[in-house]
Amino acid sequence: MKKILLPLLFTAIIQHSSFASTHWTNDLRDKFLAKEAIFYTINVRTFNAQDLNGNDIIEEEYGEKRGTFINAVEKLDYIQSLGVNTIYLLPITKTGKLKALGTSGSLYALDSFNEISPYLDDKNDPRTVEEEAKLFIDEAHKRNLRVIVDIPACGSYDLTLARPTLFIKNKKEDTVIPSDWTDVRLFKIYEERNKLNPELVEAYKSFVDMAQNIGADGIRADVAGIKPYEFWEEIISYARKKDSNFMFVAEISASWKNPIKPWGKFASIEELLDAGFDGFYSGLGEVSSIETKKEFAKKLSTDNKILKKYEGRRALIGTFATHDQISPTHKNSKNYWEQVLWLNLTLPINSYFLDGFPSGDKFDYKFENKKATNTNTDDDFYFLHSGKMDIFNFSRQPLKEDNEYMQSFMEGMRFNKFAGEIISKGKFSKLKTNSDKVFAYMLKHKEDRVVTIVNLDKENDSKAKIIVPKLNKKSYFLKIKATDTPKVKRRRIITNLEAGEIQVYIFSKKNKEGKL
Repeated sequence: MKKILLPLLFTAIIQHSSFASTHWTNDLRDKFLAKEAIFYTINVRTFNAQDLNGNDIIEEEYGEKRGTFINAVEKLDYIQSLGVNTIYLLPITKTGKLKALGTSGSLYALDSFNEISPYLDDKNDPRTVEEEAKLFIDEAHKRNLRVIVDIPACGSYDLTLARPTLFIKNKKEDTVIPSDWTDVRLFKIYEERNKLNPELVEAYKSFVDMAQNIGADGIRADVAGIKPYEFWEEIISYARKKDSNFMFVAEISASWKNPIKPWGKFASIEELLDAGFDGFYSGLGEVSSIETKKEFAKKLSTDNKILKKYEGRRALIGTFATHDQISPTHKNSKNYWEQVLWLNLTLPINSYFLDGFPSGDKFDYKFENKKATNTNTDDDFYFLHSGKMDIFNFSRQPLKEDNEYMQSFMEGMRFNKFAGEIISKGKFSKLKTNSDKVFAYMLKHKEDRVVTIVNLDKENDSKAKIIVPKLNKKSYFLKIKATDTPKVKRRRIITNLEAGEIQVYIFSKKNKEGKL
């Protein structure tokens, strides 16, 4: 069997066209449904923060600067250089200060639906923070980067005092803390006789107005399932009257349980998709907890059964390393980090990467849970979720230095540009393996195939045999990602995988000067 030599794959630099025109046509919904969106998630208030003394916390009294929309513009070229095409902004709305977590309050403790956080304003810029946000999005569009914004699911304690009729109350007339989210309170969805709370509906519409006025291309709805079909149908229809291609993605997965029980029902994925959402979160979640190929296959099958009902009109977004999850490198696992990278790139989904992921940031902060010298809330401790991106304080920006992780990330993104059509348009099939700990799958488009093999055992190496239908000695193959050089025989691949390793190959019947 011959091996294709594709030096261009490893040496090409990802290039993007910059649009000098200020005109922008939103195509995000189409791109998402085609499984071609690549999301890069940022927290604006830390994205380009300037931590001069290296203690990981921003202390403005010493001349350090928090992240703002204005200094975020400085890093748009960096985002573009990564090869992503969509920026996902973690919540940019005002945050609560009472009963808060952290010294600047959780991004998800929403204190206003239509006011952008003053923390994101550049004090030295004469423009309003809304104008600065619009400038940021306009500059992103010039670089062919789409932008979505996150709407929190619940309100801050401060908002319960200002607008009490937005919130549900218990028998003691206290507002309700949902799940264990101690710094937020649960919205009141219905009035009497199961009629939607009109004040809450109008509040969400005002968020849509704000998002569209600053030029956003879509919305990610936090814990979308705690609001029903009829609520989202009205909100999504309202948004699409102004922009028919305005994208909505629901934070919900098939593995989730009702987080607001007994205070309300939890809408199903199908109900949310019927209401107009374009997609939902992959059920694979933290792949580190998946131990067998049977479990892996079951989660994929559950997602695919839902998608099959919509015949290409809905799609998935990756959930392997979000801001809610511990960094893949937190326990020094490069192989697990590579699993997250390559599953994002080789499954038929829209890829999701968190700021700091390309450089392998562990999200360890020197100030974790220490007493703060200054605070903007009633919490004087630097509250954190260990190993996760900080969303509670004015902290350092995620690491971005060029290291082995960044080099591996860029190799993956070059592969994405090279083989993206196979991934987005290919027919998916799982492959038979001889090990309960090894899962393999294939995407086939025309005569080209991408084969991915995952060792789910994080502690032990594995020798695996993978059956690939119609694979024969006339097929050319390229080893994209593997520590071992496999033996490729008729209808099978025989390879050794390190603990937690993922391997990726391309097979083709063509060999045209390095092009599949």
